[in-house]
Amino acid sequence: MSLIDYWYSTGDTQYNDITAIAIQFQRGTNNDFMTTNQTKDEGNDDQSFWGFAAMEAAELNFPAPPEGSPSWLALAQGVFNTQAARWDTTSCGGGLKWQIYPFNTGYDYKNGISNGCLFSLAARLYRYTGNQTYADWAVKAYNWCDEIGIVSDSYQVFDGTNDLINCTQMNHEQWTYNVGVFLYGAAMMWNKVWNLHMKV
Repeated sequence: MSLIDYWYSTGDTQYNDITAIAIQFQRGTNNDFMTTNQTKDEGNDDQSFWGFAAMEAAELNFPAPPEGSPSWLALAQGVFNTQAARWDTTSCGGGLKWQIYPFNTGYDYKNGISNGCLFSLAARLYRYTGNQTYADWAVKAYNWCDEIGIVSDSYQVFDGTNDLINCTQMNHEQWTYNVGVFLYGAAMMWNKVWNLHMKV
């Protein structure tokens, strides 16, 4: 994302090829950044960060991938589609787990960064495409975090909670990147709604 921002801000294209190669290399066989060599390490938040890079490329009109490759938007949508399908209603009334695979430590943890990333990516996809489904998912993810207590009444964002106890206790540790993804998602939702209002 930093190299995409660098290109956009400076016009310097010297890193574009290596940036595009790096993103494409990680896309996985299903174009969703689920690479088979990372199953022991990749969580929902990790997948989201690659999705953010693809989304950034789409939003800033980064040079298109080679012919026959999925678009930057399609890669971001691939992340969203897999994560929406993982929304877990077997405990806590919903939410996205931290880890994707049950054999990884943290599979029983529903945390701020994973759910905040889903919220933020959905908000960005809504702003970019205008598709109401993404807006609905952004609202759903945010409201769940609010109801479960990951987002407090004073807008603190806590680390997460354990689904083995049905999310009845909260880890109140706070991290700036948790707050960051919620702020960015909220800004995208505001921007889209404001633009729609101004066009009426």
